[in-house]
Amino acid sequence: MLGLDLSTGVDGVVEKIEKLPIDLFAETLQSILVHLQDQNRAVDLIETGDKFQRVGINLDQKAVQDIIKLTTYYFRLAAKSNLSADVLVSKLTECSSKWSKSTLQLVHQLWTEHGALLHAHQEVLTMASIGQLVDIQWKLGMAVSSDTCRSLNSPFICVLMKIADTSGEMSYKSFEMTVQQFQVWKNAVS
Repeated sequence: MLGLDLSTGVDGVVEKIEKLPIDLFAETLQSILVHLQDQNRAVDLIETGDKFQRVGINLDQKAVQDIIKLTTYYFRLAAKSNLSADVLVSKLTECSSKWSKSTLQLVHQLWTEHGALLHAHQEVLTMASIGQLVDIQWKLGMAVSSDTCRSLNSPFICVLMKIADTSGEMSYKSFEMTVQQFQVWKNAVS
């Protein structure tokens, strides 16, 4: 589900979170909230791990990544589903009994402060769910049979686009066009 290391699971990740000083975990959650509002491209894994090490918490890169993944997942779930802070905390306790009261209070407080804004941001993303063009490939071919080419043995262009939707899922769109249509399209896009 979350791409977490199966040997540690959610309980293992929560145990690592509970080793962090509460102010450092609060800072990490703030970084995640800023990321989820699209104010920065990602939570800096290396910087976060360095902050943990400066206070004596030595976690490998995978453990830091799991902490970020788990908390990001639940914040994103809460934003998309418009969950209250109480329901978010309930979801967290359902996934693991290892959460401390102070950590859950911190999550509750931050979600109370930022949840509505993050939900509104998710609503905007949903309404304007425009994908991002990741890659485009094209190749020249010779038509043997086609609905769009008037005569056989006419050259055509086959275009394959890789598109990431707002949830990060990749999809592929392909279409064919005549060389003349491709030139018009290419000039319009350029």
